[in-house]
Amino acid sequence: MTDSQTPTENAPALKIHGQYIKDLSFEIPNAPKVFLEMQGEAPEIPIHVDVSAAGVGQDLYEVVLRLRIEARVSTQPLFIVELDYAGLFALNLPEDQIGPYLLIECPRLLFPFARAIIADVTRDGGFPPLVLQPLDFVALYRTRLEEQAVAGNA
Repeated sequence: MTDSQTPTENAPALKIHGQYIKDLSFEIPNAPKVFLEMQGEAPEIPIHVDVSAAGVGQDLYEVVLRLRIEARVSTQPLFIVELDYAGLFALNLPEDQIGPYLLIECPRLLFPFARAIIADVTRDGGFPPLVLQPLDFVALYRTRLEEQAVAGNA
């Protein structure tokens, strides 16, 4: 590691430069029919989560939290929400700590804002607000590492 890559002692380890909606989609494919058919039925609401990170400058990274939710009643889609919520982060860390920070700590900071957006969008779409439960980003990170290890051995 050169002196230019050594973390600066007085600089914070993590600094948020901004957060933003990178992409947002909400649709009700079978409206208005679904509002009549869903009466009394509890929907299935699987949630798909992904996190990605990319360098955009020296010690500057964009982290994107991707959420895809497709609520269904029986076999009918009720609504579909896709949100890419991103943040721009400056990291002042040793190289071996950057990956975990980008894929655990940064999405953990983004999640409450993404959860609020999902709740607002579903409410504004005519449904009860969908309030997501906290996500375990450590488990997601470990799963990613295991998948990479398996892919590396294949």
